[in-house]
Amino acid sequence: MNNSIRAGLGLVALMAVPAAAADLSYPAPASAAYVPAPVFTWTGFYLGANAGYGWGTADASPDVDGFLGGLQAGYNWQSGGPLVLGVEADIQYADVASSAFTLDYFGTVRARIGYAFDQVLVYGTGGFAYGGGSYERLGLTDDRNHFGWTLGAGAEYALGNNWSVKGEYLYVDLGKETYASYFGPRDIGVSTNIVRGGVNYRF
Repeated sequence: MNNSIRAGLGLVALMAVPAAAADLSYPAPASAAYVPAPVFTWTGFYLGANAGYGWGTADASPDVDGFLGGLQAGYNWQSGGPLVLGVEADIQYADVASSAFTLDYFGTVRARIGYAFDQVLVYGTGGFAYGGGSYERLGLTDDRNHFGWTLGAGAEYALGNNWSVKGEYLYVDLGKETYASYFGPRDIGVSTNIVRGGVNYRF
């Protein structure tokens, strides 16, 4: 009889083990931590290249026009809002010419102020301009350096965190310089309209 009781108790114990194991609780898997998407910013240095077309006037000469291309470098600063402040310098090879006058090169050093719509930046720009011209009549050529100012506007679109493309218009007034010629000294003022596109790599 005792053996029967012992066998019954052992069978009950064996049946209770799986039930107890089923009641064991396991910790729920930890949910993945939320990582917000990085906020795009225009802040940083950049280098780039551009090409475009220029047209304008030079005194004692027919109107000038032609190709230009060059390099630019700058820095943008954007706080928590959409306002973007910056500075940019560029140097351009130019063949903006007529039969008498050629704008051989020019460059600018400009402030920029813009408004960012996330990856789109629209801006105004203005500052110092300089350039070099050649005046030629009857085989006599004289070269002079010019200094003046520039004002313009543009838009830039960021393709990602590093690359961006832009379009820009500048009015460039290089003032007057006195050139020697067979007809005596000539005071030649130069002004040009510049339309150009470019690409920047932002660090």
